[in-house]
Amino acid sequence: MRTHADLIRFSLPGLLAGFRNCLPVALGVAVYGILFGLLARQKGLTLVETQSMSLFVFAGASQLIALDLWSTNLSSGLPVLSLILTTLIVNLRHVLMGAALSPWLTRLTSGQAFGSLFFMTDESWALTLGRMIEDKRLAREPDGAFLLGSGLCVYAFWNLSTALGHTLVRGLDDPAKYGLDFAFTAVFTALLVGLKPRRQDILPLIVATATALACARLLPGKWYILAGAVAGGLAAALGPAPVSPSASAPAPGSTPRQP
Repeated sequence: MRTHADLIRFSLPGLLAGFRNCLPVALGVAVYGILFGLLARQKGLTLVETQSMSLFVFAGASQLIALDLWSTNLSSGLPVLSLILTTLIVNLRHVLMGAALSPWLTRLTSGQAFGSLFFMTDESWALTLGRMIEDKRLAREPDGAFLLGSGLCVYAFWNLSTALGHTLVRGLDDPAKYGLDFAFTAVFTALLVGLKPRRQDILPLIVATATALACARLLPGKWYILAGAVAGGLAAALGPAPVSPSASAPAPGSTPRQP
């Protein structure tokens, strides 16, 4: 049974640190939040309908995919089954994301963990994973509220930009013409650099990328997202174990062995 001593700190300073660290990334999120609000208006959704999706669904990729499947002719009905299955496939990656954060999540109370997970996005997950690695390297006490703080930052910017895109932005019939569709790529590239991939991460990255690209060509829908994530995870789990620097370096005062 888990005792109080097993729990990690969950504090306001940790929450504020997560919020503050996520601000630069959240500005990028706001760009495609504006894009979502604009596209939703073009599809005929009202401001209330659009904002409700951002407030209660809060899943950028799934929301944009829902718009792709949305029909302005509601008399023909919505493809409900396709919406559900596509959203499920796209978000299955959260199973792997949650597993990566399990060293923190399993040491929070149920309310803290599940409350934080509602606000978890790709951006807040990547920042929190980087924070976990940094805490371990510096032997620093972790603060589980970091995930919630970074998620709340994305939540605030996503919802504000949704409203802005729906109500104020006009005349952008083709957002790709102005490069707004590149916001996704730019944000995730910045997150990857921020994670500082190590030498042992190269193989999983190559495997994940190659699998995702191949499946994007061969499989319908969004299965390539899950396939790339699973392939990269298996490559990391089954690949060579990382060599600790302390294991490879000679002990202080020792004499290197001569060949």
